[in-house]
Amino acid sequence: MARILQSDPTPVARTSVDPVTLDIIENALRNARHEMDEVLFRSALSPGIREQHDEFPLIADPDGRMVVGQFGLSVPDFLAGFAGTIREGDVLLTSDPYACGAAISHANDWLIVLPIFHAGRLVGWASMFGHMSDVGGKTPSSMPSDARTIYEEGVVIPPFKLYDQGVLNRDALDIILNQVRMPDWNRADLNGLVAACRTAARRIGELCDRFGVAVYLSALDALLERNHRAMKALLATLFEDGETLEFTDWICDDGCGYGPYELSVSLTRRGDKIHLDFGRAAPQAVGPVNYYINENLVRMFFGIYVITVADPQILWNDGFYPLIDVTIPEDSFWKPRRPAALNARNHGIGRVFDLFGGLLGQKNPDILNAAGFSSSPHFMYSGHHTSGERAGEWFQLYSIGFGGIPGRPIGDGPDGHSLWPSFVNIPCEYLESYYPLRVERWETVTDSGGPGLHRGGNAVDVAYRFGEAGTIAIHDDRWLTYPWGVNGGRPGARGRKWIDRADGETQVLPSKCHDVPVEPGDVLHFVTWGGGGWGDPYRRDPELVGLEVRRGLVSADGARAGYGVVCDDQGAVDGPATAHLRAHRIAERGEVPVFDMGPPLATILRRCEAETGLPAPTPPVDVRKAAP
Repeated sequence: MARILQSDPTPVARTSVDPVTLDIIENALRNARHEMDEVLFRSALSPGIREQHDEFPLIADPDGRMVVGQFGLSVPDFLAGFAGTIREGDVLLTSDPYACGAAISHANDWLIVLPIFHAGRLVGWASMFGHMSDVGGKTPSSMPSDARTIYEEGVVIPPFKLYDQGVLNRDALDIILNQVRMPDWNRADLNGLVAACRTAARRIGELCDRFGVAVYLSALDALLERNHRAMKALLATLFEDGETLEFTDWICDDGCGYGPYELSVSLTRRGDKIHLDFGRAAPQAVGPVNYYINENLVRMFFGIYVITVADPQILWNDGFYPLIDVTIPEDSFWKPRRPAALNARNHGIGRVFDLFGGLLGQKNPDILNAAGFSSSPHFMYSGHHTSGERAGEWFQLYSIGFGGIPGRPIGDGPDGHSLWPSFVNIPCEYLESYYPLRVERWETVTDSGGPGLHRGGNAVDVAYRFGEAGTIAIHDDRWLTYPWGVNGGRPGARGRKWIDRADGETQVLPSKCHDVPVEPGDVLHFVTWGGGGWGDPYRRDPELVGLEVRRGLVSADGARAGYGVVCDDQGAVDGPATAHLRAHRIAERGEVPVFDMGPPLATILRRCEAETGLPAPTPPVDVRKAAP
């Protein structure tokens, strides 16, 4: 456990804070959090951080409770794993999930934690982590799809002082950067993380100067308590006391041929509290899809989901944590034992939100989302330039893809959008300027969004034509199971990946692979999954369906099959024929299910190779028996 050394450890008496001052401090914190982002974006070199914003900031109170941030991490768990003293000017760094209680979840995430002092007294913490495009290991981008241990995934940094009272530990940093393929990128990104946290510290110091430490800390308490009260009221409204809900979804495979992995979570309200139980979790995965998740992060994800769907005006923070109890079994998909591989935990991150969506909406169909968060697709490409000014120079791309966002009570799911609202696409012009490739297609996939009163977002097909020989890597999911629909909505389409080789051959790729060779002229089709539909598709306005046919979002055949809309290829709707077809189908179908998961899992597995071109995965086993 860390020991904080303060020149003035005297406790600060709390005081009342008037509403105007509270509002000023709240918005100042919000602005400081966004300023952290901007400092990093202007300092980083890797496109994953600079262009796509794969980073997460946090400002916390002296106890490490997040007051403002993007989705949070657990500062208390980090401090519990740091056995040393902490003084003003120190900057702490780690990339080891197992050493910080899963405050981060894989070795590519480099986490900075910085204590904030004012007049010799600890007044809070600034923290931020960013995904490094490469941290060494056996494959470029450090995400080997067949890894069975974390040691295959690159350098793993234990918690240590990067800066000791303001003095950089250059030797340690040089040793770390000696393990990675693009040290200039890592150095710049790391400096940006530190600069962002120092920026937050300056802003907190200004607030303490302006209002006094007592008022500032009292305002943090008030913001946390306000969030506690709001969440307490929401939980009492959404869930019945004593009732238990349960929901199950699946991770398709683990990259080593095993799957699908059953992921179940149950929710029980007991008085003011909610208990989230992951006790029926799948076993620890053989491959790197394990998502070592921190209990506080479960609380945060759950709170984000509840607040977003129920009252998005609330500024969420850690104040509601005492209302949520979490149980996660050891040696499971959610809490693997060291040295389990973790690099592909992005699929579990997406599936958490699908699980919570399925839980929350069972008794409240008006806030039930379909599935579609599902995963966070990754694409990597690397090699050496062979001509021009860059001949012999190493290039390496790490990028995040986009799928279809699920249909929602308020409307259609966006087409080709990120799971995280702050993530953005790397511009095609950027890719074509800095990498030997051309983006020949970046478009939505017709009919891939699940039909519904509110359509699921369409998938995207990004076609990359390679200009240099190299290797690619892919991380995605939802190639086997379907993004389910709700309240009568239907599932979205599954993802697919293939290469059209320059010699005319077509090669189907698994959703998780690395070190796949490509040659000049080869074209990779990176097709993601669509979002599930929400509500009865036969209630969707036929003219809207016709408009989407004209726009290429839905085909004429898809309009007829999915929505019962009869139209031509230009979207001209035949009203009487549509009314007749819909009436016939409604009479035939019977009761509308709350969840449409697609075919039964046994059927999906039986048809797997015929439908996907890939062999069905082998059922998961005890990881200790599957060790190489």
